[in-house]
Order: sequence, then C-alpha cells, then structure tokens
Amino acid sequence: MTEVGMRRSSLSTMAFTSVLLFICSIYSCYAQAPLLMWTSDGSNMPHLAQPTAGQTVSGGQLASYLKSALSIAPHNVLLFLQDKLSMEDFTMYGGVFGNKQDSAFLNVESALQTSSSPLVLPSLDWSASHSILELLQGELGIPAVHIDPSTLKEIKLNTAQPSLLAVHLPYTAGDRTKELLLKNDAIIGEVLDMFKSQDVPYTAVYTGLKPSRVIEDTPVMAEHSVGRSLLQAPSESPVKPPLVVNSAEGKPCILLWADTLLATYSGIQVDLARSIFNGSANVTGSVCNNTLSRLVLNYQNVLNLRSLRLIFSMRKIFFPVSARDWSVVEQVVLEYDGQRAIFNASRGIYSPAEYSFHCQNVSSAQSPLLVPRSATDNATQWTLSFTDFQIQGFNVTGENFSYASDCAGFFTPGIWMGLLTSLLMVFILTYGLHMIMQIRTMDRFDDPKGPAISVPQSE
Repeated sequence: MTEVGMRRSSLSTMAFTSVLLFICSIYSCYAQAPLLMWTSDGSNMPHLAQPTAGQTVSGGQLASYLKSALSIAPHNVLLFLQDKLSMEDFTMYGGVFGNKQDSAFLNVESALQTSSSPLVLPSLDWSASHSILELLQGELGIPAVHIDPSTLKEIKLNTAQPSLLAVHLPYTAGDRTKELLLKNDAIIGEVLDMFKSQDVPYTAVYTGLKPSRVIEDTPVMAEHSVGRSLLQAPSESPVKPPLVVNSAEGKPCILLWADTLLATYSGIQVDLARSIFNGSANVTGSVCNNTLSRLVLNYQNVLNLRSLRLIFSMRKIFFPVSARDWSVVEQVVLEYDGQRAIFNASRGIYSPAEYSFHCQNVSSAQSPLLVPRSATDNATQWTLSFTDFQIQGFNVTGENFSYASDCAGFFTPGIWMGLLTSLLMVFILTYGLHMIMQIRTMDRFDDPKGPAISVPQSE
C-alpha cells in the first residue's frame, strides 16, 4: 500500500472514530437514570447539596455522594436495582399531581417523607448507575448479597456487621408498566418492613441500570425538534351516534339527537333520551317521504303510564319569499293512555330543507319553542325540555347530520347590549366634541401700560 493510501485509510479511521464518539456522547447526554437515597426513621444522613437543574451526575460525583452519605448513615445498605427507570416513570405513575391514591410508588414516597434528609439525583449518568454496586462494595468493604424477594422471611440480619443487600427488580414497557411498578413498590415495602420489624437501621438506594425512556429514540437529525409536552389525557368516551330511522327502501330518512329529552307529568320527570341512543329504540309507526316525515318514539311503563308515544311531525314547505324549501317541525305530540297532548312548534323549529335543525334548548317553559295548541289542551299538564337537540327529516344522505341551522338569533342580548353601549359612547363623544368646538378664545388683550379696553355689552 502506498503512503497516500495509508494516509487516506488513517483519515477514514479517524473520521469513523469521531462519528462514533459523537454518537456515544449524544447517547450519554440523554441516557440518564434517577437515584433515590434515604435512611430509616430515626437515622441521620448528612445534608448533601442537590445538583443544579439539568446537571448530570457522573460516576466520580456519585462516589463522592456515597462516601459523604455513608460517613454518618447506617452501613446496612439496601440497593434496589431496577432494570430500567426514568424520571418520567415517577411523573406518569407517581403522585406528583396530588393523586396519591393512584400512585405506583406509595412505599417509596412514604419512605422519602419519613427520612430526615433524603437525596434525590434526577439525572444520573447511565454508566454511573451500572457501577453503583461496585462503588458501594468498595466503600463498605464487603461483597454484596443478592437476595430473592420470595426468600425475604428467611433472612436474619446481623446488626454487628455492615451488610449490602441487592434486590433486582424487573421492568416492562407497555400496558403493564404501572402494574409491574406497583409490584416492585410492594417488594420494596416488604424489605423495608422486614428491617423495621427487626429494628435494624438502614440506608436504602433505589435506581435503574438503564433509562426506561431515552430521548434518542427520536432521531437526532430529525426535522421535528424535541421539546417538552404534556402527558396525554385520558381519552373521553366517544359520542353516541344519532338515532337513525330508515325508509321503506332501507335508506336513512330521519336523524335525531338530544342530550336529554326531559318530560314532566304530574310532578314526575323522566329523561326519554336514555334508552333511544343505544340501539334499542322502538320507532314503530315512523314514516317518511319527500314531503312528510313522522318520527315516533314508543315507551312502556314510564311516568306511571302504561304506554307513551313521543311524535315529531315534520313537513317540507316551499316559501316563495325565500324561493326555497324549508323543513318545519309542525307539531310535537304526546300520546299516552288514550289521550293526546299537542305542542305547536312551527314558529321556532324550522330550517332549510337541506340542513338539520339544532338548538341548545328547546322548551315549553322558558322562551318556549313548544306552545300548547290551546289553553284547554292536555299539553298544559306537560312540561318538555330538550337540551342539545338536533333533528333532520329531509335530504338525509347518511348517518351523519347535514350542516346545522341553529336556533340562536343574529341579535342576541349580548349583541344588543354592545350596540346600545357603543351608541351611548358615540353620543357622549359627539356631544363633547360639539361643546369643545363652541369654545371661543380671546381676541383682545389688555395692555397694562395703556388705556383699559372697553368692550361694549352688545358684543
């Protein structure tokens, strides 16, 4: 090989080594595991300075922490080594948001609270966490005893000599993470209770061999920047689909949705919407065509009535003024035990035929859109109140509503208040400008050395 070739090979080797070191340095910057250290109740540990925010504790700094702590703390050391552990585990599954009952670290949190001066290292370099067992063995001068959680009851402690017990805890990412962390916390509680029952003071250390969540899982050179983000909120239950009534051809022709359909009769109130959006609604008697749609909801044994039918009668009407078809809910009828209660709804429940009608509150009491047909009608004995009400009886193209025409008027009370207030302010500003323009300045001035100015009264 020529000298030039050797130089090129050397340069390529150096470049590869530099890239490898760069990748390793990036990994070491982000691969961090937390460390918790505390003592038993009644034992002391020197107050150690906490690292600054964002500082990663190296192996040398960890050795200094352990040496200072064990100079006073008990030399019966418990080391809980978990396969993987990150601060995000405490954030997601701990009681940091005040939800203590749902925490997966109840025993660890209780031990930290009872300790005189616990030490918390949020960012411990992963290589330091790997060497913590060797550091403790060197500091205590004894070998570690690896114990199995199933044999805890068989262990007898000797308080005359220092001891180092290592407990290995598993970790599994995924849906069973919290369940496994709860089991690990229970094991930690059993070990601590064993030392407490035998009245042995101890120093406990809880850390992980590797981080469970490493930020380098997102590519370093990816276009999306890595930053802080909120934890995902629990997903809410999906909204139930609307009630669908099919035509004789099997196609949807009427859609209905309501958060509540409250009906009150003889002082008793019931929500008729509870049993119609779960697929068990009885719509026998419903009909629909190009000009008329009639939705019938059948109920049994409600409001102390043997049978009850809630009927929405809709009609498509052409209005020459707007030159278009409109869908009008003419009546809402209650048929019960051979009687009828009829509410007129044509004055307020209408929309273009291509749209659905939506209103947050359809009521027969306050700002009524449902009006009894007459003063002597049975409807005066009923009170209806529909919330988040939406209905469509024509031009239904599927199981989803068309664009909703809302019942809210254009000039709401808030808009009227704003307009009147603005007009009042404009009037005050205009009057003030007019008064300022009427002010006359002096055009004659008195000279103290000359004769006095005489101003006639006529001016």
